Amino acid sequence: MENADLMHIEVAYALPNEQIIIPIEVPKDCQVEDAIKRSGILERFPQIDLSTDKVGIFGKMCKLNAELNNKDRIEIYRQLIADPKESRRQKAEMEKKKKAGAE
Repeated sequence: MENADLMHIEVAYALPNEQIIIPIEVPKDCQVEDAIKRSGILERFPQIDLSTDKVGIFGKMCKLNAELNNKDRIEIYRQLIADPKESRRQKAEMEKKKKAGAE
């Protein structure tokens, strides 16, 4: 029998070669930050910095004080390694050089 005062949630974090999903039970009034701390993921991945890393619930960005619902999945997003604009510019330049070399 399930405890009516608890919710089942998951905390997810992905690295380039690894994804971890930690299922936990939290009180009904639990917020995102509390659940992340309860999951133990901060100890397992010390590079996570909740003051700068963004978080979301099922792919939708949220704040650390957002309320949770039963069966939510909290996702912790890593910082981008490369600037997307710069990456697109470099890719376009390489394509331009390929076309010029083929002519």
